[in-house]
Amino acid sequence: MNCKLTFKERAKLSMEQISKQKGVTLEQARAQAKWISEVSTSKVKKKRI
Repeated sequence: MNCKLTFKERAKLSMEQISKQKGVTLEQARAQAKWISEVSTSKVKKKRI
């Protein structure tokens, strides 16, 4: 792996990877969020600053 990538090169590669992924519907996103909250072992929520 080439570790000497510029920020623009990394951004380009990541956008190519994202474009290959399937889209997610709102219902799927909600189901994922619900599953994560149920499976989560931490009951203490982190505060955003």
